[in-house]
Amino acid sequence: MTRELDVAVIGAGIIGLSTALTLADRGHSVTVYDPAPLSGASHHAGGMLAPAAEVVYKQEPLFPLMLRAAEWYPELIELTGKYSPAHTGYRIEGTLVVARDRADREHLDNLRAYQHEHGMDVDPLTLRQARSLEPALSPALAGVVRLPGDRQVQPRQFTRALLAACAAAGVRFVSEAVTDVRDLPAEQVVICAGLGARDITGWYEGSNPLRLRPVYGDVLQLRVPAHQHPLLGHVVRGYVESRPVYLIPRGDGTLTIGATSREDERPHPQAGGVHQLLRDAIEIVPAIEDCDFIEATTGARPGTPDDLPYLGRVNDKVVVSTGYFRHGILLASVAARCGAELVEKQSPSLDLAACTVVRHA
Repeated sequence: MTRELDVAVIGAGIIGLSTALTLADRGHSVTVYDPAPLSGASHHAGGMLAPAAEVVYKQEPLFPLMLRAAEWYPELIELTGKYSPAHTGYRIEGTLVVARDRADREHLDNLRAYQHEHGMDVDPLTLRQARSLEPALSPALAGVVRLPGDRQVQPRQFTRALLAACAAAGVRFVSEAVTDVRDLPAEQVVICAGLGARDITGWYEGSNPLRLRPVYGDVLQLRVPAHQHPLLGHVVRGYVESRPVYLIPRGDGTLTIGATSREDERPHPQAGGVHQLLRDAIEIVPAIEDCDFIEATTGARPGTPDDLPYLGRVNDKVVVSTGYFRHGILLASVAARCGAELVEKQSPSLDLAACTVVRHA
Protein backbone atom coordinates (compact mmCIF):
# COMPACT_ATOMS: atom_id res chain seq x y z
CA MET A 1 0.00 0.00 0.00
CA THR A 2 1.09 3.57 -0.66
CA ARG A 3 -0.08 6.83 0.84
CA GLU A 4 -2.99 8.67 -0.75
CA LEU A 5 -1.83 10.71 -3.72
CA ASP A 6 -3.41 13.65 -5.51
CA VAL A 7 -3.45 12.47 -9.14
CA ALA A 8 -4.44 14.30 -12.32
CA VAL A 9 -5.45 12.18 -15.32
CA ILE A 10 -5.49 13.99 -18.66
CA GLY A 11 -8.04 12.43 -21.01
CA ALA A 12 -11.45 10.82 -20.52
CA GLY A 13 -11.41 8.07 -23.12
CA ILE A 14 -11.27 4.42 -22.16
CA ILE A 15 -7.59 4.58 -21.15
CA GLY A 16 -8.01 7.64 -18.94
CA LEU A 17 -11.25 6.47 -17.34
CA SER A 18 -9.96 2.95 -16.65
CA THR A 19 -6.81 4.40 -15.10
CA ALA A 20 -8.74 6.95 -13.05
CA LEU A 21 -11.15 4.33 -11.71
CA THR A 22 -8.31 2.00 -10.75
CA LEU A 23 -6.47 4.79 -8.95
CA ALA A 24 -9.61 5.91 -7.11
CA ASP A 25 -10.34 2.34 -6.05
CA ARG A 26 -6.79 2.14 -4.66
CA GLY A 27 -7.55 5.09 -2.39
CA HIS A 28 -6.15 8.05 -4.32
CA SER A 29 -7.72 11.45 -4.95
CA VAL A 30 -8.23 11.66 -8.71
CA THR A 31 -9.16 14.52 -11.04
CA VAL A 32 -9.78 13.91 -14.76
CA TYR A 33 -9.27 16.77 -17.21
CA ASP A 34 -11.06 16.62 -20.57
CA PRO A 35 -13.25 19.21 -22.34
CA ALA A 36 -15.20 16.49 -24.20
CA PRO A 37 -15.25 13.11 -22.40
CA LEU A 38 -16.05 9.95 -24.40
CA SER A 39 -15.65 11.71 -27.75
CA GLY A 40 -12.32 10.34 -28.98
CA ALA A 41 -11.22 7.06 -30.57
CA SER A 42 -13.18 4.99 -28.02
CA HIS A 43 -16.47 6.30 -29.46
CA HIS A 44 -15.73 4.72 -32.84
CA ALA A 45 -14.03 1.50 -31.69
CA GLY A 46 -15.27 -2.03 -32.32
CA GLY A 47 -14.58 -3.24 -28.80
CA MET A 48 -13.16 -6.67 -29.59
CA LEU A 49 -11.04 -8.17 -26.83
CA ALA A 50 -9.18 -10.35 -29.27
CA PRO A 51 -5.54 -11.13 -28.52
CA ALA A 52 -5.65 -14.00 -31.03
CA ALA A 53 -7.76 -12.47 -33.80
CA GLU A 54 -5.85 -9.16 -33.67
CA VAL A 55 -2.45 -10.78 -34.22
CA VAL A 56 -0.38 -8.94 -36.82
CA TYR A 57 2.76 -10.46 -38.34
CA LYS A 58 6.09 -9.19 -37.00
CA GLN A 59 4.55 -7.46 -33.99
CA GLU A 60 5.67 -10.02 -31.42
CA PRO A 61 6.41 -7.40 -28.69
CA LEU A 62 2.66 -6.67 -28.63
CA PHE A 63 1.59 -10.25 -27.97
CA PRO A 64 2.46 -10.41 -24.23
CA LEU A 65 0.57 -7.16 -23.65
CA MET A 66 -2.48 -8.41 -25.53
CA LEU A 67 -2.58 -11.79 -23.81
CA ARG A 68 -2.14 -10.28 -20.35
CA ALA A 69 -4.78 -7.64 -21.16
CA ALA A 70 -7.31 -10.37 -21.97
CA GLU A 71 -6.41 -12.16 -18.73
CA TRP A 72 -6.91 -9.01 -16.66
CA TYR A 73 -10.06 -7.76 -18.40
CA PRO A 74 -12.60 -9.53 -16.15
CA GLU A 75 -11.08 -7.62 -13.22
CA LEU A 76 -11.71 -4.31 -15.00
CA ILE A 77 -15.29 -5.33 -15.78
CA GLU A 78 -15.79 -6.36 -12.14
CA LEU A 79 -14.27 -3.11 -10.87
CA THR A 80 -16.63 -1.09 -13.10
CA GLY A 81 -19.60 -3.08 -11.78
CA LYS A 82 -18.49 -2.42 -8.22
CA TYR A 83 -19.34 1.27 -8.68
CA SER A 84 -21.93 1.30 -11.48
CA PRO A 85 -24.73 -1.06 -12.57
CA ALA A 86 -24.60 0.26 -16.14
CA HIS A 87 -24.18 -2.25 -18.95
CA THR A 88 -20.73 -2.69 -20.48
CA GLY A 89 -21.69 -4.97 -23.36
CA TYR A 90 -19.20 -7.58 -22.13
CA ARG A 91 -19.74 -10.86 -24.00
CA ILE A 92 -17.75 -14.09 -24.06
CA GLU A 93 -19.03 -16.13 -27.03
CA GLY A 94 -15.71 -16.02 -28.91
CA THR A 95 -14.90 -15.21 -32.52
CA LEU A 96 -15.28 -16.96 -35.85
CA VAL A 97 -12.76 -16.04 -38.56
CA VAL A 98 -13.80 -16.87 -42.12
CA ALA A 99 -12.21 -16.91 -45.57
CA ARG A 100 -14.23 -15.92 -48.63
CA ASP A 101 -12.28 -17.80 -51.31
CA ARG A 102 -9.34 -20.18 -51.69
CA ALA A 103 -6.74 -17.40 -51.61
CA ASP A 104 -8.28 -16.09 -48.39
CA ARG A 105 -8.29 -19.66 -47.06
CA GLU A 106 -4.54 -19.87 -47.63
CA HIS A 107 -4.09 -16.64 -45.68
CA LEU A 108 -6.28 -18.00 -42.88
CA ASP A 109 -4.27 -21.24 -42.72
CA ASN A 110 -0.99 -19.33 -42.52
CA LEU A 111 -2.37 -17.06 -39.83
CA ARG A 112 -3.62 -20.04 -37.81
CA ALA A 113 -0.15 -21.62 -37.92
CA TYR A 114 1.36 -18.32 -36.75
CA GLN A 115 -1.16 -18.06 -33.90
CA HIS A 116 -0.46 -21.64 -32.80
CA GLU A 117 3.26 -20.89 -32.88
CA HIS A 118 2.64 -18.14 -30.30
CA GLY A 119 0.48 -20.24 -28.00
CA MET A 120 -2.97 -19.02 -29.04
CA ASP A 121 -6.07 -21.25 -29.16
CA VAL A 122 -7.45 -21.60 -32.69
CA ASP A 123 -9.93 -24.36 -33.57
CA PRO A 124 -10.56 -25.23 -37.25
CA LEU A 125 -14.23 -25.80 -38.15
CA THR A 126 -15.94 -27.28 -41.15
CA LEU A 127 -18.35 -24.93 -42.89
CA ARG A 128 -21.20 -27.14 -41.70
CA GLN A 129 -20.04 -26.78 -38.08
CA ALA A 130 -19.69 -23.03 -38.51
CA ARG A 131 -23.16 -22.66 -40.03
CA SER A 132 -24.65 -24.73 -37.21
CA LEU A 133 -23.28 -22.03 -34.88
CA GLU A 134 -24.11 -19.13 -37.21
CA PRO A 135 -26.78 -20.06 -39.80
CA ALA A 136 -26.55 -16.61 -41.41
CA LEU A 137 -23.04 -17.28 -42.72
CA SER A 138 -22.75 -17.58 -46.49
CA PRO A 139 -22.71 -21.22 -47.70
CA ALA A 140 -19.97 -20.27 -50.17
CA LEU A 141 -17.21 -19.57 -47.64
CA ALA A 142 -13.90 -21.36 -48.16
CA GLY A 143 -12.72 -21.76 -44.55
CA VAL A 144 -13.57 -21.07 -40.91
CA VAL A 145 -11.73 -21.15 -37.57
CA ARG A 146 -13.00 -20.45 -34.07
CA LEU A 147 -11.14 -18.44 -31.43
CA PRO A 148 -12.85 -19.44 -28.17
CA GLY A 149 -10.86 -17.09 -25.95
CA ASP A 150 -11.86 -13.83 -27.64
CA ARG A 151 -14.39 -11.53 -25.95
CA GLN A 152 -15.98 -8.16 -26.61
CA VAL A 153 -17.37 -5.03 -24.96
CA GLN A 154 -19.63 -2.36 -26.44
CA PRO A 155 -17.26 0.65 -26.26
CA ARG A 156 -19.91 3.37 -26.02
CA GLN A 157 -21.73 1.50 -23.26
CA PHE A 158 -18.51 0.60 -21.49
CA THR A 159 -17.10 4.13 -21.47
CA ARG A 160 -20.41 5.48 -20.15
CA ALA A 161 -20.31 2.83 -17.43
CA LEU A 162 -16.72 3.77 -16.61
CA LEU A 163 -17.67 7.46 -16.43
CA ALA A 164 -20.49 6.66 -14.00
CA ALA A 165 -18.24 4.35 -11.99
CA CYS A 166 -15.55 7.03 -11.71
CA ALA A 167 -18.08 9.56 -10.45
CA ALA A 168 -19.39 7.07 -7.88
CA ALA A 169 -15.82 6.33 -6.77
CA GLY A 170 -15.21 10.02 -6.06
CA VAL A 171 -13.31 11.02 -9.21
CA ARG A 172 -13.62 14.74 -9.96
CA PHE A 173 -14.07 15.91 -13.57
CA VAL A 174 -12.85 19.23 -14.95
CA SER A 175 -14.02 20.22 -18.45
CA GLU A 176 -10.78 21.85 -19.48
CA ALA A 177 -7.99 20.97 -21.88
CA VAL A 178 -4.49 20.74 -20.44
CA THR A 179 -1.58 21.96 -22.55
CA ASP A 180 1.17 22.10 -19.91
CA VAL A 181 1.43 19.67 -16.99
CA ARG A 182 3.15 22.35 -14.93
CA ASP A 183 -0.24 24.08 -14.69
CA LEU A 184 -1.64 21.19 -12.66
CA PRO A 185 -1.38 21.25 -8.86
CA ALA A 186 -1.42 17.45 -8.57
CA GLU A 187 1.42 15.39 -7.10
CA GLN A 188 1.22 12.92 -9.98
CA VAL A 189 0.01 13.31 -13.58
CA VAL A 190 -1.01 10.61 -16.05
CA ILE A 191 -1.18 11.72 -19.70
CA CYS A 192 -3.91 9.60 -21.36
CA ALA A 193 -4.94 12.11 -24.00
CA GLY A 194 -4.64 9.93 -27.11
CA LEU A 195 -3.48 11.98 -30.09
CA GLY A 196 -3.72 15.10 -27.95
CA ALA A 197 -0.74 13.90 -25.89
CA ARG A 198 1.60 15.10 -28.65
CA ASP A 199 0.60 18.71 -27.89
CA ILE A 200 1.10 18.59 -24.10
CA THR A 201 4.26 20.21 -22.80
CA GLY A 202 6.04 20.69 -19.51
CA TRP A 203 7.25 17.14 -18.93
CA TYR A 204 10.19 16.78 -21.34
CA GLU A 205 13.19 18.99 -21.99
CA GLY A 206 12.90 19.98 -25.61
CA SER A 207 10.07 19.32 -28.05
CA ASN A 208 7.44 16.71 -27.26
CA PRO A 209 9.02 13.31 -28.11
CA LEU A 210 5.78 11.45 -28.84
CA ARG A 211 5.53 10.49 -32.50
CA LEU A 212 1.78 10.03 -32.69
CA ARG A 213 -0.13 9.95 -35.96
CA PRO A 214 -3.87 9.68 -36.68
CA VAL A 215 -4.88 6.47 -38.46
CA TYR A 216 -8.48 6.91 -39.61
CA GLY A 217 -11.01 4.10 -39.74
CA ASP A 218 -14.57 4.07 -41.10
CA VAL A 219 -17.05 2.14 -38.93
CA LEU A 220 -20.71 1.35 -39.64
CA GLN A 221 -23.65 0.77 -37.31
CA LEU A 222 -26.65 -1.26 -38.52
CA ARG A 223 -29.86 -2.39 -36.84
CA VAL A 224 -30.99 -5.98 -37.31
CA PRO A 225 -34.74 -6.12 -38.12
CA ALA A 226 -36.91 -8.04 -35.68
CA HIS A 227 -37.56 -10.93 -38.04
CA GLN A 228 -33.80 -11.59 -38.31
CA HIS A 229 -32.82 -11.07 -34.70
CA PRO A 230 -30.39 -12.35 -33.57
CA LEU A 231 -28.57 -12.32 -36.87
CA LEU A 232 -25.26 -13.35 -35.27
CA GLY A 233 -24.21 -14.64 -31.87
CA HIS A 234 -20.43 -14.53 -32.32
CA VAL A 235 -18.12 -11.83 -33.51
CA VAL A 236 -17.33 -12.76 -37.14
CA ARG A 237 -14.10 -11.59 -38.71
CA GLY A 238 -13.41 -12.27 -42.34
CA TYR A 239 -11.01 -11.93 -45.23
CA VAL A 240 -12.52 -11.00 -48.57
CA GLU A 241 -9.99 -10.72 -51.38
CA SER A 242 -7.39 -10.27 -48.62
CA ARG A 243 -9.29 -7.34 -47.09
CA PRO A 244 -10.12 -7.71 -43.39
CA VAL A 245 -13.64 -6.98 -42.17
CA TYR A 246 -15.42 -7.62 -38.87
CA LEU A 247 -19.06 -7.93 -37.81
CA ILE A 248 -19.90 -7.46 -34.14
CA PRO A 249 -23.38 -8.32 -32.81
CA ARG A 250 -24.63 -6.22 -29.90
CA GLY A 251 -27.13 -7.04 -27.20
CA ASP A 252 -29.33 -4.11 -28.22
CA GLY A 253 -30.01 -5.59 -31.67
CA THR A 254 -27.44 -3.51 -33.52
CA LEU A 255 -24.46 -4.68 -35.53
CA THR A 256 -21.09 -2.95 -35.90
CA ILE A 257 -19.13 -3.39 -39.14
CA GLY A 258 -15.57 -2.19 -39.50
CA ALA A 259 -13.07 -1.01 -40.14
CA THR A 260 -11.05 0.63 -42.87
CA SER A 261 -7.56 1.95 -42.20
CA ARG A 262 -6.18 5.03 -43.91
CA GLU A 263 -3.74 7.85 -43.22
CA ASP A 264 -5.10 10.55 -45.50
CA GLU A 265 -5.93 13.26 -42.92
CA ARG A 266 -9.64 13.07 -43.90
CA PRO A 267 -11.67 12.81 -40.69
CA HIS A 268 -15.04 11.97 -42.27
CA PRO A 269 -16.43 8.66 -43.57
CA GLN A 270 -15.43 8.00 -47.16
CA ALA A 271 -17.97 6.70 -49.68
CA GLY A 272 -15.50 4.09 -50.93
CA GLY A 273 -14.82 2.85 -47.42
CA VAL A 274 -18.51 2.54 -46.58
CA HIS A 275 -19.14 0.69 -49.85
CA GLN A 276 -16.20 -1.65 -49.27
CA LEU A 277 -17.30 -2.54 -45.75
CA LEU A 278 -20.89 -3.23 -46.78
CA ARG A 279 -19.87 -5.21 -49.85
CA ASP A 280 -17.42 -7.41 -47.92
CA ALA A 281 -19.80 -7.91 -44.99
CA ILE A 282 -22.58 -9.01 -47.36
CA GLU A 283 -20.20 -11.53 -48.95
CA ILE A 284 -19.86 -13.13 -45.49
CA VAL A 285 -23.42 -12.67 -44.18
CA PRO A 286 -25.80 -12.00 -47.10
CA ALA A 287 -28.75 -11.10 -44.84
CA ILE A 288 -27.00 -7.84 -43.95
CA GLU A 289 -28.63 -6.41 -47.09
CA ASP A 290 -31.91 -6.40 -45.17
CA CYS A 291 -30.57 -4.53 -42.11
CA ASP A 292 -31.33 -0.89 -41.31
CA PHE A 293 -28.43 1.54 -41.78
CA ILE A 294 -27.93 3.72 -38.69
CA GLU A 295 -24.68 5.61 -39.14
CA ALA A 296 -21.18 5.75 -40.53
CA THR A 297 -18.47 7.41 -38.43
CA THR A 298 -14.73 7.81 -38.58
CA GLY A 299 -12.35 7.62 -35.64
CA ALA A 300 -8.68 8.56 -35.48
CA ARG A 301 -6.58 5.90 -33.78
CA PRO A 302 -3.40 7.21 -32.11
CA GLY A 303 -0.62 5.28 -33.86
CA THR A 304 3.11 5.20 -33.10
CA PRO A 305 5.98 4.39 -35.53
CA ASP A 306 6.19 0.79 -34.27
CA ASP A 307 2.47 0.45 -33.36
CA LEU A 308 3.37 -0.15 -29.70
CA PRO A 309 1.92 2.11 -26.99
CA TYR A 310 3.82 4.69 -24.99
CA LEU A 311 3.46 3.54 -21.37
CA GLY A 312 5.91 4.49 -18.66
CA ARG A 313 7.15 7.02 -16.14
CA VAL A 314 9.09 9.95 -17.62
CA ASN A 315 10.01 11.92 -14.52
CA ASP A 316 9.20 12.11 -10.83
CA LYS A 317 5.75 13.55 -11.50
CA VAL A 318 4.54 12.32 -14.91
CA VAL A 319 3.42 8.99 -16.36
CA VAL A 320 2.52 8.74 -20.06
CA SER A 321 -0.10 6.26 -21.29
CA THR A 322 -1.10 6.73 -24.92
CA GLY A 323 -0.52 5.52 -28.49
CA TYR A 324 -2.58 2.34 -28.22
CA PHE A 325 -3.49 2.41 -31.93
CA ARG A 326 -5.98 -0.40 -32.82
CA HIS A 327 -5.73 -2.04 -29.40
CA GLY A 328 -6.92 0.70 -27.06
CA ILE A 329 -10.05 -1.12 -25.89
CA LEU A 330 -8.23 -4.41 -25.23
CA LEU A 331 -5.16 -2.82 -23.63
CA ALA A 332 -7.23 -0.65 -21.27
CA SER A 333 -6.85 -3.31 -18.58
CA VAL A 334 -3.04 -3.17 -18.92
CA ALA A 335 -3.07 0.63 -19.01
CA ALA A 336 -5.21 0.76 -15.87
CA ARG A 337 -3.24 -1.68 -13.74
CA CYS A 338 0.24 -0.75 -14.88
CA GLY A 339 -0.61 2.95 -14.97
CA ALA A 340 -1.73 2.84 -11.34
CA GLU A 341 1.40 0.93 -10.36
CA LEU A 342 3.59 3.48 -12.13
CA VAL A 343 1.82 6.33 -10.35
CA GLU A 344 2.54 4.59 -7.06
CA LYS A 345 6.20 4.14 -8.17
CA GLN A 346 5.91 0.38 -8.00
CA SER A 347 7.35 -2.07 -10.49
CA PRO A 348 4.58 -2.76 -13.04
CA SER A 349 3.06 -6.25 -13.20
CA LEU A 350 4.16 -6.56 -16.84
CA ASP A 351 7.47 -5.92 -18.59
CA LEU A 352 7.00 -2.56 -20.33
CA ALA A 353 10.47 -2.29 -21.86
CA ALA A 354 9.02 -2.26 -25.40
CA CYS A 355 6.72 0.64 -24.46
CA THR A 356 9.40 3.13 -23.34
CA VAL A 357 7.93 6.59 -23.76
CA VAL A 358 10.93 8.42 -25.26
CA ARG A 359 12.10 5.65 -27.61
CA HIS A 360 11.35 7.77 -30.70
CA ALA A 361 12.79 11.02 -29.38
